[in-house]
Amino acid sequence: MKRIFILALSLLFISANTSFAAPTGSVVSCANIATDSSKTKGTSLACLAGGKPVLLESIKGPAIINVWGSWCIPCRQEMPHFVALAKLKKVTIIGIDVEEANLAAGKNFVLAHGMNWPILFDPDGRTKSAFGMGVPVTWFLNNKSVIVYRQIGIINSDQLLFNEVSKYLKIKI
Repeated sequence: MKRIFILALSLLFISANTSFAAPTGSVVSCANIATDSSKTKGTSLACLAGGKPVLLESIKGPAIINVWGSWCIPCRQEMPHFVALAKLKKVTIIGIDVEEANLAAGKNFVLAHGMNWPILFDPDGRTKSAFGMGVPVTWFLNNKSVIVYRQIGIINSDQLLFNEVSKYLKIKI
């Protein structure tokens, strides 16, 4: 009986000092997205965090633009790879949340998946003409703000994402 008590007490101590919490993200302001102020026409998107809208065509690179929706299973599967890349602080990541039922769904997804980068909000699919019909989609903009690569579909590993950043954006990871 004494051994069981000691074992139970030990397990309680271990579990109390071990964090099993899910990753927590934060809804980040879009104010720091680098933009070209000379570009004034295009697709204006609200920021999930509020504040001034951002003109999609004015975003400056190098940057990665990842288009997702909380309702999209492959988007959920690839998000840990973007979180891993963001932790390295080597390249700007900008998300675009598309066709959500409401703003809260996108915010909850960001918080639950550990995302800590600015997210633009496209509630009505106005970016379809640029990105296409399906998600996930990821664009790589070089230092001249030129789209140098489009990844259609899921990015399924850290290594794949890191290799694409190195290859297309010339940023050593």
